[in-house]
Amino acid sequence: QVQLVESGGGLVQAGGSLRLSCAASGRTFGSYVMGWFRQTPGKGREFVAALNWSGSSTYYADSVSGRFTISRDNAKNTVYLQMNSLKPEDTAVYYCAAGRLLLRVRAGTGDYWGQGTQVTVSS
Repeated sequence: QVQLVESGGGLVQAGGSLRLSCAASGRTFGSYVMGWFRQTPGKGREFVAALNWSGSSTYYADSVSGRFTISRDNAKNTVYLQMNSLKPEDTAVYYCAAGRLLLRVRAGTGDYWGQGTQVTVSS
């Protein structure tokens, strides 16, 4: 079992930055693929970014590529999402996900999910 707790959300002006954190429980964190997703009211959950167990391979949605950076610290059981040049359309609840298989995590069918953290970008 893995429990995920997101933090770092908040209100920021357009053009600003935020860093989200996702703290994971469990001794096997380093073996999991990790991902970030976001969801707005009335819309499905959208893939944002993912990375493999070592952090050597990263994947991004086109809408955030070049602005967001996903990273992980396996010693701290934490994955991060650095968000720069934020836009009002980035406003959403951001969720952390974990899974054994990259394809499943990227598809939004990861094994474990956090409760989400709200990010609001004002124009």
